[in-house]
Amino acid sequence: MALIGLGALILGVSACGRRSQGPLPIALIGDRTALDPNGVRLSPAARTLRGATVEGLVAFDAEGHIVPALADRWIITDDGQSYIFRLRDGTWPGGSRITAETAAAALRKAITQLKGTALGLDLASIEQVRVMADRVIEIDLVGPVPDLLTLLAQPELGLPYARRGSGPMALAHRGSVTELSLIPPEKRGLVPEEGFSSRARNLLVEFLPAARAVQRFNDGDADLVLGGRIDSLPLAEETSLARGNVQLDPVIGMFGLLVDSDAGFLADAPGREALALAIDRDAIIAAFNIGGWQPTTRVVSNGVEGDAGTVGERWVGVALEQRRALAAERVAKFMAGGKPAPVLRIAAPNGPGSRRVIDLLAADFKAIGVVAVQVGEDKPAELRLIDTTARYGRASWFLNQLACAAHKPACNPVADGYLADARRTADMRERARLLGEAEAEITSTNAYIPIARPLRWSLVRSGVTGFALNPWGWHPLPPFAVLPK
Repeated sequence: MALIGLGALILGVSACGRRSQGPLPIALIGDRTALDPNGVRLSPAARTLRGATVEGLVAFDAEGHIVPALADRWIITDDGQSYIFRLRDGTWPGGSRITAETAAAALRKAITQLKGTALGLDLASIEQVRVMADRVIEIDLVGPVPDLLTLLAQPELGLPYARRGSGPMALAHRGSVTELSLIPPEKRGLVPEEGFSSRARNLLVEFLPAARAVQRFNDGDADLVLGGRIDSLPLAEETSLARGNVQLDPVIGMFGLLVDSDAGFLADAPGREALALAIDRDAIIAAFNIGGWQPTTRVVSNGVEGDAGTVGERWVGVALEQRRALAAERVAKFMAGGKPAPVLRIAAPNGPGSRRVIDLLAADFKAIGVVAVQVGEDKPAELRLIDTTARYGRASWFLNQLACAAHKPACNPVADGYLADARRTADMRERARLLGEAEAEITSTNAYIPIARPLRWSLVRSGVTGFALNPWGWHPLPPFAVLPK
């Protein structure tokens, strides 16, 4: 495996040609809080920026494949419980030499900071990070983690040095525009690359609300819009100029309602299940007219790795009217002691897509006697509309999102026990069984009410290179800065 350079960054870059040799203007949906280098729970825009400016041991190319970054090669032991990385020769920003000691210290710190998050649970099988030689690190695991490289490529696992980014891009502020440029190899302690300056272009990134980002694209002031989710999808749907440029990533993940309070009507599982019973998922799907988008009642996406198949879709063959009748009985029972009808706040982004979903959910809940009102996504609420893509394609990702360490309300400690046992076992069949048990427990708790998989969209002008659809739904910036030969 060769050292990363322009050649590695070109992996996954479209061959359809380029629009121009000049800087590429990009509208990134989000706000300028993405520029904050600190923080653990990163917004999508912040992840995109950090992934460009702070390298980890490995990185993603445009298609979501793993490529070298601070590590130029690695091996995995036969039992899958040790990953050994050889670091590239080179320097940190400021000129200090990259060593195993400094990289291992940065990695340990990043892992520690993620404790108490779902991503921290994904990394919980890491037993220790050891320095083996001057440029060699070993990561030892308590059980196999087949997706460890994908986890190490996450922007949260980027390794800064002396509070500075480690590349491969540097940023500068030009008013409201953030300019990103590839750092020349010789400034990173690497061998100079012939033709580097002629094949590298700068990126001009603006952080904008979705409506302004789409307008910038339609006005010809941006060639690329990144970061689209379901809350802003109607903006792309209704713009005739953009319709042919809309790209939908084939992502999996969680799109549904997360229970944020286990009090009142939501204090017990049957009450929470009543809401799940009442939802007309087919109507929500039809409201967006996206081919291939399917409803689901499962916590885990069907067919992912580690899915034992023991938990299926719920209420198969039961008509919506029957489900709602059962749900209405539970609401009536709750109100029998003189309590008023449940009023539930749903925290959600204030975009046209999320408003469309909330309006349909409010009608569904009204049919069983529950009142639902939308509030801002940063406001206190009983329910929260979540829309998040999977970091890797295994059952454990979905289940870790709902573990007690990641989300306390209505969580299931029994499921946590199954998850912990699954991390420790090397028998993948037994691990799948344990994950199936965990999913069954989490499903019965009804702390999360699934609706469908997430949607991720981008606007890409014809001729832009560096873009490729990928299963993670976010697009690394470095490939956009590399012009094809």
